[in-house]
Amino acid sequence: MLKSKIVKGTLSGLLLSSLVLAGCSSSSGGDGGDKTTVEIFQFKVEFKQQFEQVAEQYEKENPDVDLKITTVGGGNDYKSAITSKFSSGEEPAIFNIGGPTDVKQFKDRLTDLSDTKAAEAALDGTLDGVTVDGEVLGVPYNQEGYGFIYNKRILKEAGIDPASLTSYDKLEEAVKKLDSEKDKLDIDAVFAYPVKEKWVTGNHLSNVFLANEFDGDILKASESKSIKFEDGDTFKQMIDLQNEYSVQPTTSLDYSQQVEELFSLEKVAFIQQGNWVYNTVYEMDSDLAEKGIGIIPIPNGDEAKMPVGVPNYWAVNSKVDEDVQEEAKKFLDWLYTSDEGKTAVLEEFKFIPAYEGYDTEKIADPLSQEIYKYAEAGNTLGWVFMGYPVGWNEDLGASVQKYVSGDQTWEELVKETQKIWEEKADN
Repeated sequence: MLKSKIVKGTLSGLLLSSLVLAGCSSSSGGDGGDKTTVEIFQFKVEFKQQFEQVAEQYEKENPDVDLKITTVGGGNDYKSAITSKFSSGEEPAIFNIGGPTDVKQFKDRLTDLSDTKAAEAALDGTLDGVTVDGEVLGVPYNQEGYGFIYNKRILKEAGIDPASLTSYDKLEEAVKKLDSEKDKLDIDAVFAYPVKEKWVTGNHLSNVFLANEFDGDILKASESKSIKFEDGDTFKQMIDLQNEYSVQPTTSLDYSQQVEELFSLEKVAFIQQGNWVYNTVYEMDSDLAEKGIGIIPIPNGDEAKMPVGVPNYWAVNSKVDEDVQEEAKKFLDWLYTSDEGKTAVLEEFKFIPAYEGYDTEKIADPLSQEIYKYAEAGNTLGWVFMGYPVGWNEDLGASVQKYVSGDQTWEELVKETQKIWEEKADN
């Protein structure tokens, strides 16, 4: 079990991996009886089909419940979408929060989930970022890890051992070798760096180079009034490396193009992503997904640790009817603690579970298996990015867009984002 290996800092994460369930009042259905309707507003496009199938299974077992799923993703901003739903009066029954920052923002809508089976089964440390005054205000979605996902064939043909890429210098050397052999390897570029997706840099990449400032602890990040960019030089190095050796222009390259059009078609050697891309790659090329890809940490100088954490939490909305709240809790309990739910989590969703009671030998895909090994060995880096002040990750991502476009110097980027952090931390 991974229980002893989870640390406080690995508590939250990428908004792109989020699930949201929206609820409304009961409606007529069946043989004249009433059904409780739970509308699902879901962001995670990469497992949309699998989730819909599991929802159908739950409905068959619970004919008095109607689950309705809408998926929003592919570059759309979840936080804006969920905020817009709240503003319009469409109150979700269950929605996602990313950690302490979101807890503060949505506190008036969060129900205590301490009495749920899911909360009781959550791994040690995974609830710290969503527990306030003894109340558990969310339950973990799953565990995820991210780094550089690589194409095994391309690296092998170039004579590069991915296990050796444990420092920036070694990675840079490999990148330059791959670039010099692009024609022979039949690739368009070494990387597909989607700068258009502000979260790729603003959340994930930044975490590699900012987490050490907060000892990998999301709570320390959420309480900090300033950001120093102590590893700003190595952060800049990695942005420059990916941007220079990427398919161009990076500012218009999005997630779908990165994963589906370039990586899954073997046109690039590396992409900065996490295990959540597996289903998408599998749908494009099952053989490539099963046998042809791996993952390594993004090095920060001579340090290379795998960022592993809980990307999002499920929260139940206290503003919906009590009967809807109860059905929402029952669904979460079923999803993570029933035999049927556990099977779906491992085999259909291909998640790394954040709960006790799972056969971790059955972790489904090679990316998740590799991430699990890093976590089991304790060679991980905490996720602090959901402890950033609200919206700061977006501001950073936008500043990086200006930087790679030549509209802003790195020094200007640092000063600007430091000022924004201080301003937002005071609010």
